[in-house]
Amino acid sequence: MSRLSNSYLLTYNSLQAFGWTISLYRLVGSFAATKSTIGAYSSVGELICFLQTAAFLEIIHGAVGLVPTGVLLPLMQWGGRVHFLIAVVRRLAEVQHLPYVFITFMAWSLSEVIRYSHHALNCLGVCPFWLTYLRYTAFIVLYPIGVTIGEMWLMYQAIPFMIKKNLYADVFAYLPLSYYNTIRVLLLVYPFFFLKLYLHLFKQRRSKLGKQHQKKRN
Repeated sequence: MSRLSNSYLLTYNSLQAFGWTISLYRLVGSFAATKSTIGAYSSVGELICFLQTAAFLEIIHGAVGLVPTGVLLPLMQWGGRVHFLIAVVRRLAEVQHLPYVFITFMAWSLSEVIRYSHHALNCLGVCPFWLTYLRYTAFIVLYPIGVTIGEMWLMYQAIPFMIKKNLYADVFAYLPLSYYNTIRVLLLVYPFFFLKLYLHLFKQRRSKLGKQHQKKRN
């Protein structure tokens, strides 16, 4: 990798790590102050919308070969999260106070602080083994929490409000399904997308941690 590419990736990952650290700090601070999860979206919602939208750059990184992640899996995760954030939570004030928003944001923030810090330190060549281990282990718990208890359950809870507001009726007027019925179909296939991404992360875990253990033995 060229010095310019490495510097760019270091900057990108450092800024994302910083942004998600602020998100985590605000979430914990809000909960500590109020002993409630109600204020999660008002505390960090717009920040997380920005950070997650900006993560589209990672799809471009894979497409141009800047990182070896490819395009499909990053696109699946990015698309799922951005749809959840922008199309559902941001549009429906009625669901923004639900505890599942707090759960999702906490799971995402913890995951992304670890992930982006790991990437940034790898760009510097100083990433400690414990952070690599955390990067490829924490997802085992955090990823299912964020997807199932967070994203899927909140979208299910949001369906009555989608029906009441006839959300995106103008966009779906000439399509065979309304938006809320499309969400119902999406919730049926969501577990298959989740499983594909989840198993891919386990594959990465075996590869990365195996290499790290081999280096330590040598």
